[in-house]
Amino acid sequence: MISTSNISIRYGKRILFDEVSIKFTSGNCYGIIGANGAGKSTFLKILASKIDAPTGQVCITPGERMSVLKQDHFEFDQVTVLNTVLMGNKKLWNVLQEKDILYAKPDFSNEDGVKVAELETKYAEMEGWNAENDAASLLSDLGINEKEHQKLMSEISGKEKVRVLLANALFGNPDILLLDEPTNDLDVDTIMWLENFLINFQNTVIVVSHDRHFMDAVCTHVADIDFGKMQLYTGNYTFWYESSQLALRQQADQKK
Repeated sequence: MISTSNISIRYGKRILFDEVSIKFTSGNCYGIIGANGAGKSTFLKILASKIDAPTGQVCITPGERMSVLKQDHFEFDQVTVLNTVLMGNKKLWNVLQEKDILYAKPDFSNEDGVKVAELETKYAEMEGWNAENDAASLLSDLGINEKEHQKLMSEISGKEKVRVLLANALFGNPDILLLDEPTNDLDVDTIMWLENFLINFQNTVIVVSHDRHFMDAVCTHVADIDFGKMQLYTGNYTFWYESSQLALRQQADQKK
């Protein structure tokens, strides 16, 4: 679970968020909606600790892992495609790197052996032995051919990078998944695959997208940003839109 408590941000006289308190729970997909400039992407950055709100706080259930769709397409240019996906699970990747460093030591000691045994136990608990196969399978599902997996990220096209960064975010079954415009530069088949993935995802998803069809397909709730406030509704974008239009018509009728 991830929640905010009294988050407020002001830019000059403009109030972007005014004491926003909201809770996102496991098993649901939340679509963040609002007018252009309302602060949808900014809100995701606050949740991901990329931006610090002057007041309020973000709380995550202890021990839960958050994964965020990267927006910098050059961040992993000197990393192979497969390793970029593996790096999506930082804990797993750090254990793997530490293991490799110890195994490569020319003066491997008894203490090193004890440390390696501890790391191997952690690695097994995180299902590390299946990690490369899982990452490769995820890449293939997203349309990245196996022959591309050992290439550097700098050697693949921009559209392929988008898919690899998506795989990086999805890899390792994160507890909390933040997606900002995840369908950009994806073809119809890949968008459908992503829809099915998120529909079957059992943890918490928070997504910003201009693709209304996509939001309709995956969202169980809608969080509407309006005038610095955030209101949570059950249902997808279409349900929210039709309900809001009905409410407006009722208000207009009452004024007659």
